[in-house]
Amino acid sequence: MIRAREQIAIIQSLGAGVVPSIGLQHIQVGRKDEVEAVIRDLQIVEQGSSSIRFIIGRFGSGKTFFLNLIQNVALKRKFVVVQADITTDRRLHGSGGQPRSLYSELMKNLATPSRPEGGALPNLVERWVGDVDYGITSSGGDTEDVSKEIQRQLSELRELVNGYDFAKVLSCYYEGYRSQNDALQQAALRWLRAEYGTKTEARNDLGVRSIIDDADIYESMKLMSQFVRIAGYKGLLISLDELVVLSHRLNNSQARNNNYEAILRILNDCLQGQTEGMSFLFAGTDECLEDRRRGLFSYEALATRLAANRFASETQKDLSGPVIKLESLTPEDCFVLLHNIRNVFASGDREKYLISDTGIAEYLQMCSEKMGAAYYQTPRDTVKDFTGLLRVLEQNPETKWTDLLNRSSRNINKETKELRTGSPDKLSEFKL
Repeated sequence: MIRAREQIAIIQSLGAGVVPSIGLQHIQVGRKDEVEAVIRDLQIVEQGSSSIRFIIGRFGSGKTFFLNLIQNVALKRKFVVVQADITTDRRLHGSGGQPRSLYSELMKNLATPSRPEGGALPNLVERWVGDVDYGITSSGGDTEDVSKEIQRQLSELRELVNGYDFAKVLSCYYEGYRSQNDALQQAALRWLRAEYGTKTEARNDLGVRSIIDDADIYESMKLMSQFVRIAGYKGLLISLDELVVLSHRLNNSQARNNNYEAILRILNDCLQGQTEGMSFLFAGTDECLEDRRRGLFSYEALATRLAANRFASETQKDLSGPVIKLESLTPEDCFVLLHNIRNVFASGDREKYLISDTGIAEYLQMCSEKMGAAYYQTPRDTVKDFTGLLRVLEQNPETKWTDLLNRSSRNINKETKELRTGSPDKLSEFKL
């Protein structure tokens, strides 16, 4: 059953060349081995360990789709999920508020099984506080007993950096919850989202001596992963996309290396079992990983740890290492993907299919004949164009898919001929 909300989100997202945030199960194909490898990571985290993966592929190869798919899987396994895109203003290391901005974005997008769309931090905290309160008062305890139970459950957090203040902030939230003091509750949430800019302001509002600043975001992630497990969840999945920003948009080499050092610290902790209840997913391009001048491999310690298994091959993969490379979908996978998109347009009703299986096959054949298709063709390009085709057919019922494909094919042949023979309107000479 395809719900109308999912159908609209899928069609609008694919038509714009972006990944839908809901309804992925209706269009997902392939990547079976890769998905199973990450699911094994989640199982490891459920047992109290940690994991880290680098999802690598060229632009449009399906990295973001893969991340969203894993996030949906994690939510179904009762994980808490936080996700954000890395930008020049939101990154792992910096001295101008960039790391704090990244952490704030992660907390803003926090999702739980009951709130998969994000913005679930207030619900997460209130649900835990409410459950503790109900458990104590229903058995005859009073508010003092509830406070003691909250302190008992949070006692293990005090061993971590800023753990004492983290626990105090949650206690302040309970005080606001008990006294219906919305201002105190909002102040606690503001601290948890790293929205306090000065320690003085936080001390005046909450009585704490620290805030989450640029140097503390990784430690704060550890605290949050511990808290979500106390709150009854399996662990914390941290998904960071657009790793290429660090490699190819940070022009200062020292800034890049500082961010790579932050990644190295996370990588070492996860591989050596120094953290609990956390799973990291980083997504980036091949150049972001392998460029020896600017990429992760330019940092020798990362190059050593992320190097491919020299005994593995395309037919004999090793998916146990930190790096998972997303290869291009096979023609068969592409056919199934387009079949699924057609099914979404028709709301699952075969009688309403806008194009036949033959039409899908001819469309894929046309795509394969484009000049440079072997290199440039990606799932994103194929899907976006196919969605456009179906939109035209849907809005113009009298139009036949054969006419649209024939017209597109003629245009492609014309463009190819001009590129091969040269056109008077094209650049014919270039000098330095």
